[in-house]
Amino acid sequence: MSDNTEEQITQNVLDSMAQTPNPRLKEVMSSLITHLHTFIREVELSEEEWMAGIQFLTRTGQMCDEKRQEFILLSDTMGVSMLVDAINHRAEDGVTENTVFGPFYREGAQELPMGATISQDGRGDPVVVMGRVLSTSGKPLANALLDIWETDENGLYEQQDPEQPDMNLRGKFRTDSEGRYCFVGIKPVSYSIPDDGPVGRLLRALKRHPFRPAHIHMLVSAEGFAPVTTHLFVKGDKYLDSDAVFGTKDSLVVDFVRHDSTEEAARYHVTAPFYTVDYTFVLKSR
Repeated sequence: MSDNTEEQITQNVLDSMAQTPNPRLKEVMSSLITHLHTFIREVELSEEEWMAGIQFLTRTGQMCDEKRQEFILLSDTMGVSMLVDAINHRAEDGVTENTVFGPFYREGAQELPMGATISQDGRGDPVVVMGRVLSTSGKPLANALLDIWETDENGLYEQQDPEQPDMNLRGKFRTDSEGRYCFVGIKPVSYSIPDDGPVGRLLRALKRHPFRPAHIHMLVSAEGFAPVTTHLFVKGDKYLDSDAVFGTKDSLVVDFVRHDSTEEAARYHVTAPFYTVDYTFVLKSR
């Protein structure tokens, strides 16, 4: 294998993996090498450009820690996360659509009673989110679990903001015997993804903005059913058509209905003004 010329080197690399015992690994790596070498030939990549790419990836890794995952952010902004999600979660008609998981989920949120609030600091306008979790046949799914997380009114998740209480605006809720759920959060705001690192610099070089439309994250699961990782987006948000991570889907855009009545607010143990959202999640059986 001494003929490592421009014309021969791709085949030499592919041949070097001929004895790979894992067939799926061989398939993925063979395709990766083929497409990567084709890309390099197509753009005639310079040594300086390749080194810039290596340095970019190095800085991306250096930005990762227990509170920040710059590689997930890169995957999100390149549309890769949503493409992988779309391939792996091809929803049947009527099933709630998946969207990007994002880099800000945390394990260990507390399970709270029906109708409780996930806001520990009391900031933002309250929103009462209610609805049902059903099967594709319309059967209510009792004891389904909704794992919720969102930013505070300043557009920051609690692990980004030392001023917020630990696990603020995170919580888990179970459905009742009729598949009903209810919790109190805050009306979400549009916000910028972290843009002080290499991903942010790349977006600026591409003349792209770093903003996401306002949304609440939800991971909905039930025994015997495929879980759904999704969002509820605020109808009318100006970034719905240009989400920095390409996560929006029309079926997940909902009305946040404003209420100014103090009497009505008292029913939900919130203050006026407040908002309500009514949304039904549909899960498919495994």
